[in-house]
Amino acid sequence: QVRLVESGGGLVQPGGSLRLSCTASGFILNDHTIGWFRQAPGQEREGVSCLSRHDDTIHYTDSVKGRFTASRDNVEDAVYLQMNSLKPEDTAVYYCASLCGLYYNGGDYYNEYYGMDYWGKGTPVTVSS
Repeated sequence: QVRLVESGGGLVQPGGSLRLSCTASGFILNDHTIGWFRQAPGQEREGVSCLSRHDDTIHYTDSVKGRFTASRDNVEDAVYLQMNSLKPEDTAVYYCASLCGLYYNGGDYYNEYYGMDYWGKGTPVTVSS
């Protein structure tokens, strides 16, 4: 059984930082494309970042570019999302998943899906003073 687990969320002041982690059981993260998504209260889920195994690129949605950094740890088989300069509008539940879908470059849509639809249960991030 595949299980993805996010951790590292919490309450942080504007301008602060958090690092989210995604680990898995029954699934090797570093063999697959992994997406970070978020869903704010009352809003639709949106893609934040995509770590592509197709071409080893990393994509970010425009609102987080330059502030968030996604990465892999091949030894630990983990995926991370380092979030700096956090803003109140970053408040959301953050998810990792075995697929990607995000808007970037002012409106282009990027997605990768290979028939696996695995999601974690999310970790909440609250940015507030």
